[in-house]
Amino acid sequence: QVQLVESGGGLVQAGGSLRLSCAASGRTFSSYGMGWFRQAPGQEREFVAGISWSGGTYYTDSVKGRFTISRDNVAKSVYLHMNSAKPEDTAVYYCGANSRSRYSVVYVSRDEYDLWGQGTQVTVSS
Repeated sequence: QVQLVESGGGLVQAGGSLRLSCAASGRTFSSYGMGWFRQAPGQEREFVAGISWSGGTYYTDSVKGRFTISRDNVAKSVYLHMNSAKPEDTAVYYCGANSRSRYSVVYVSRDEYDLWGQGTQVTVSS
């Protein structure tokens, strides 16, 4: 069974940087569409960034120019580089995978992801 494990969360000051990692098990990681979502207390889980299996990327407007998603198919990992962090970025960050689609697209709806990690807390202090 494929598992996703996030790491790299923690406390960072506003304006600082953090790198989140998501390691996947399974032999077909290179064909997965991957994404990062976040959920703040009392709010819905929202899309942050996604990357197709061919490397195409897409970001929600609030993180464009600050966050970068990347993947390493050899390491079976996806990363979220967070720069210029803001207090409103505080949330639990989840890694998701679409393991079923054949299409090289970026999925932005959480309903399109069938695998999830356990989440990692990111706190940005002002």
